[in-house]
Amino acid sequence: MSNNEPLLAGLTCLVLEDEFLIALDLQDILESAGAGAVACHADADEALRVLREGARFDLAVLDVHLGGATRTSYSVAAALTVQRTPFVFLTGMRRDATIAAEYPQVPILEKPYQHAHVLEAVRNVLAK
Repeated sequence: MSNNEPLLAGLTCLVLEDEFLIALDLQDILESAGAGAVACHADADEALRVLREGARFDLAVLDVHLGGATRTSYSVAAALTVQRTPFVFLTGMRRDATIAAEYPQVPILEKPYQHAHVLEAVRNVLAK
């Protein structure tokens, strides 16, 4: 990637976030960084269906807790790991020990996040 090329130049991204306004904000951040396409889903089952149907992404941003403490994005994280798709977690729960134990190599952003922190985490995960 050249210094003049956008961070996500033409990449396809998945956003799994159940809060509509946060999903739109993340979509805007990724598109502003050059993403070619951003698919937003609010439900892990829907995101898994899309992955099973053959969709491939270059990057994903996953909200950990979807619509309650018992619904999580862990199944999507597992599928992305199998596909070797880099991803970043978002959480509203500070120091979520479960995430750190299961995915120690994955950046975890706490809500509320700053746009610069999202881009920094994305840059780091893509560099691996």
